[in-house]
Amino acid sequence: MAFGSLLSAVSVISSLTALSRIFGFIRDIVFAFMMGAGPAADAFLIAFKLPNLFRRLTAEGALTHAFLPAYSMAKEQKNTAQALILATEVQAWLFLALSIIVVVMELTMGGVISMLAPGYAEYDSRADAAIFLARITMPYLVMISLIGLWSAISHAEDDYIGSGATPIILNICLILAALLIPTSEEFFHYDSAYIAFPLALAVPIAGVLQMLVMQQRLRRLGRRPHWQFRRLSAGGRAMWRSFVPAALGAGGMQLNLIIDLVLASWLAVGSLSWLYYADRLAQLPLGVIGIAIGTALLPRLSAVEAQSIQLSAKQEQFTAYVTQGLNIAVIAVFPATLGLVFLADELIAGLFVFGAFTAQDGTAAAAALKAYAIGLPAFACIKISQAALYALNKPGIVFRISLLSVCINLIFSLFLMRIYAHIGLALATSISLWVAVILQFGFLTYFRRMGWKWVATASQAGLAAAIMAGMLYLAENSQIINDLNDRIAMLVLVVLGIILYIAVAVALGLHHHLRKTQHGKS
Repeated sequence: MAFGSLLSAVSVISSLTALSRIFGFIRDIVFAFMMGAGPAADAFLIAFKLPNLFRRLTAEGALTHAFLPAYSMAKEQKNTAQALILATEVQAWLFLALSIIVVVMELTMGGVISMLAPGYAEYDSRADAAIFLARITMPYLVMISLIGLWSAISHAEDDYIGSGATPIILNICLILAALLIPTSEEFFHYDSAYIAFPLALAVPIAGVLQMLVMQQRLRRLGRRPHWQFRRLSAGGRAMWRSFVPAALGAGGMQLNLIIDLVLASWLAVGSLSWLYYADRLAQLPLGVIGIAIGTALLPRLSAVEAQSIQLSAKQEQFTAYVTQGLNIAVIAVFPATLGLVFLADELIAGLFVFGAFTAQDGTAAAAALKAYAIGLPAFACIKISQAALYALNKPGIVFRISLLSVCINLIFSLFLMRIYAHIGLALATSISLWVAVILQFGFLTYFRRMGWKWVATASQAGLAAAIMAGMLYLAENSQIINDLNDRIAMLVLVVLGIILYIAVAVALGLHHHLRKTQHGKS
């Protein structure tokens, strides 16, 4: 099928993601106000992270990366009906396998939580609450993984509305649930570790609503797979064979998160929450830009690889898409990176420091944010290079690089946390990301699926971002800004940074690169 321009697709995904992030920030502000960085927050974050780790493994990671190229191949070489048969097979086996996993996890949740947060052993209230809440949130794994499959089908049709709306639904449900925490306090007799019960209950409720939305979207597209068990076809078996290395590769990135989770449980109370709030801010440009580009690129690159054309023509089209993605990424992520580094204290203070979230919590979270920000460009580029490698059906390469990344993250985490505590964990994550993206770029160059025209764009974007950062530093330390309220100062600096970067970028001609991308040129 003919796809629209990459920039148009990224714009749609980014807009929906930005709206989701706005609701996400409202959610986190309410969380911070209601729970602060205490035992309830730590317990719920453990409980919510468990299905999220599997979600990223199945829905956003391995399943999507293995399924979409196979689905595109079936459409290109056979027809849409055969592609939907493949989707039906995958849907049935996915539901069965994940349902079994959920049952096993429910029965062994105590041991699972002990492995995820061994440092909680001496904090019985937090550990028991995490087990209780995790048993409520765990069924969300099945729901969100099916939603991920259905999203991949809609992405293959160049439709991103439904998948972009589902995170918004989750955030709205969590915001409404957070407002019920005072009622929960009374029910649990003010046991501080259990008061996040409404949040846990909101997770599966949101999952049901998300499934309804995606089913309606697929019905409108005429691409809804049937609910029936079928024997695996040759295409289905090939897809699941690709899934195994893809799962291991996606699992490598998630292991980095688990490492942070486990090690942070040994640090001061609140460390998990400080890392969480820092990561939430760091994820804003990643979701709006990095993940959006990877999401829009994968179906396009998969369609290119499925075409029966000359290898040289295929390489040229593939490389052009990758270059377009990198152009968009560096133009957007470079200023975000320096903005987060220079304005970390103002952003955390302006967004989260009130209610139960203290100024000391804000200082700790801001320090972690600066460390996470160092890895932002690498993470954004990884989303592009991973999409390219999966489209090439090279999940084994992603797995080996991910495994190396996990080892590097673990080594640096153990070393740096002794010096910098929770900040060292964030810094180790950033270091491992840079190693991973350098290696992935190397493989794409070897396969002749990557050019280097984007480096010129990156140089200009880096210069524009550096000028913006220098001006922000001067403004940040001016008497005018120091006299303002924290939240007003944050807004002024953010708006000023955006204006400065756009002005410098236009002066350097960066907007011409985006125009080329809009018209399908690299």
